[in-house]
Amino acid sequence: MTSVAAVRHVTYNHGQSQQDSARSLAPMPALPDPAPTRIEQLCAQKRLRMTDQRRIIARVLSTANDHPDVEEVYRRANSLDPRISLSTVYRTIKLFEANGFLERHNFGAGRGRYEETARRHHDHLIDLETGKVIEFRNEEIERIQERVARELGFDLVGHKLELYGVPAKGPVKQK
Repeated sequence: MTSVAAVRHVTYNHGQSQQDSARSLAPMPALPDPAPTRIEQLCAQKRLRMTDQRRIIARVLSTANDHPDVEEVYRRANSLDPRISLSTVYRTIKLFEANGFLERHNFGAGRGRYEETARRHHDHLIDLETGKVIEFRNEEIERIQERVARELGFDLVGHKLELYGVPAKGPVKQK
C-alpha cells in the first residue's frame, strides 16, 4: 500500500493574463520587522550584503505559499517598496539561487518558478487544468529510486520528481 503525505497545496493561476492575475492577488501587507527569515539568515552566514530591497525580496520569497515566478515576486515586492525594479528582482533571485537558498522549477509553463530550498526533500504533482502544485513525499517512491540507482551501479545523490496530471474522473480510491 502506498502512503502519500501531502505537504501543502499551492496554486498558481495559469492561463490568466498578468492583469487578471494581479487583480486576483490581494496586496501583501507591509512586512513588520520580525525575526530574520531563513533566507536572510543564510545571507548573513555567507556574509552577503543585505540591502533593504534584498530583505524585502527575501521576505516575499520566504512567506510565499506558492511557487512564484520572477514577475510575481516583482509584483509582491514592488507593492511593498515601489523603488524595487524588475532587474533588481532578477539579480537578487539569481544571487539567492546561486548560493543555494532557492530552487528553480519549470512546471511546463515556460518560466521558472521559485521556492526556498527545502529543508526536507519533497516532490511535486502539478494539476495541468488549474496549475495547482501539490508538494508530497512518498517513501515507496524514494526507496524505488534508490534501488534503481543501485541496480545501475550508482549512488543516488539527489533527484527531482515532477508529476503532471489532470483530476481523475469519477470516485477516487483512497489508499
